[in-house]
Amino acid sequence: MTVSPQYFKSSYSNNGGACVEVAVNLIDAHDLVPVRDSKNPEGPSLGFASAAFASFVAGVKAGDFAV
Repeated sequence: MTVSPQYFKSSYSNNGGACVEVAVNLIDAHDLVPVRDSKNPEGPSLGFASAAFASFVAGVKAGDFAV
């Protein structure tokens, strides 16, 4: 049985068009977090190991990527 990603946007998204969507429903079965551009939902996606994605999110929350 093939499971499709169930994408969602962050609750912090302000609908300005520059959003990404992630799917967390594949973590248990595949250790995978797909990420895609919300403006192009039929386009390609990037897949990240769940630990790598969690590390990235923690860095964002900590301000490690502030400009």
